Amino acid sequence: MTRAAYYLGDRTFAVRDADPAPPGPGEVRIDVAYTGICGTDLHILHGAMDHRVRAPAVIGHEMSGRIAALGAGVDGHAVGDPVTVMPLDWCGECPACRAGHTHICHRLNFVGIDSTGAMQRSWTVPSRLLVALPAGLPLRHAALIEPTAVAVHDVRRSRLARGERAVVIGAGPVGLLIGKVAQAAGGEVTVLEIDPHRRSVAQRLGLAAVDPAAVDVAEHIRDWTGGAGADVVFEVSGSAAGVRVATELAAVRGRLVVVAIHPAPREVDLHRVFWRELELIGVRVYRRDDYEEAARLVLERLVPADELISRVVALEDVMQAFHALEAGGDVKVLLDCGGDA
Repeated sequence: MTRAAYYLGDRTFAVRDADPAPPGPGEVRIDVAYTGICGTDLHILHGAMDHRVRAPAVIGHEMSGRIAALGAGVDGHAVGDPVTVMPLDWCGECPACRAGHTHICHRLNFVGIDSTGAMQRSWTVPSRLLVALPAGLPLRHAALIEPTAVAVHDVRRSRLARGERAVVIGAGPVGLLIGKVAQAAGGEVTVLEIDPHRRSVAQRLGLAAVDPAAVDVAEHIRDWTGGAGADVVFEVSGSAAGVRVATELAAVRGRLVVVAIHPAPREVDLHRVFWRELELIGVRVYRRDDYEEAARLVLERLVPADELISRVVALEDVMQAFHALEAGGDVKVLLDCGGDA
């Protein structure tokens, strides 16, 4: 018998006994160490994704753990190996897959949302989803690989070059990670954030942070860039105001990267796009090489896991973890599903 946190609907999770699923052919069973809670999980709690998540459901897709059992035909892995899971299971047959864009498969199964996830002590998954962890990477830190891979993918898609200047609009967890990954790529970064606590976190992480309510943002970025504007602007706020200002901050032939999931259509200054020959770049999830690069960045402390993990809560106290994240004072909250340094 194991324990798992079930989403029950009506803003409620409950931890219950569960029967661990033995691994079938091509599968492994993982003893989960840590599972992170992200903004998507909060949307699930609030009922906004009930069209995809059928209660009762075990969710969660940011995780680390060790292999506990191997199913038939699994090669290249051994019991005890530290691993994480890249939670994308694609069909291999749709136009996107055939074009090589499997990560945005037309029929993508996002594991932990569309199917059973990691908020449990024992989790059985296809071995093809495993990503081996580098030696010396603590499992607590490894739970940050998935959100870091999002940032790696976003920065790669932006084509940010060493010495270029990037503006990140929004200093939530993903915005902070984009800032650190952009720094690691050699970029100079300014973060725009109205919330004073999030600004202070960004500054603690070594990122320049500006309150857009206190300064003329366009003038500030012009001064910072010698009148040119930013080479790359990452829109991570999800707000109409963020979209409005993004085009104003970009340099000639600058790149605007849409990271946030916007719940409604937004007004975009297409004249500015025309006038400055701006590029608009969409980004979604990640590829395997993004995951591998994310593991390296976390291992080498270029993404400072200890500063980003603000709270670790026992699996049994899952509602306490969600309430802490809702309150807004935390960056990354982890569920301790079994632990392991």
